[in-house]
Amino acid sequence: MIKNLYIFSKFKNFNKRSIHNLVAALKRELGFEISSLNINFISGEEIHKINKEFLKHDFTTDIITFNYSGNKLDFDGEIFISLDDAKFNSKKYKVNLRTELTRLVIHGILHLMGYNDLTKEERNLMKKEENNLLKKYNFILLRGKSHN
Repeated sequence: MIKNLYIFSKFKNFNKRSIHNLVAALKRELGFEISSLNINFISGEEIHKINKEFLKHDFTTDIITFNYSGNKLDFDGEIFISLDDAKFNSKKYKVNLRTELTRLVIHGILHLMGYNDLTKEERNLMKKEENNLLKKYNFILLRGKSHN
């Protein structure tokens, strides 16, 4: 288990160990440290509230990332992942939920490292790195149930 990494989910049968394993693999691969990182798996309604309150966006989204220190290699931050939006995206893109959750955790880590997806060029660069990491580490969440 990674020190200073906290996984929160109020959903049943959520395998926190598999998320720890994924973040540990990404940590080795990308060379970041963790001062404090919370990864929160929440509902679409909850992420909508966070999006509206903190980012002034009145809609749901699949992920929101906050980097409190601004340090790109020693994280002090939070990642919020909407399980409702992850389920929707997994059906839309015809991938299983575990693959979508892996993609979202990777996406959040990349945001903490300073990757952005605001412009087309940034999106393309981030998506390329996300896809490379997904191919490499997608198996990690297959070791156990991640969510029913």
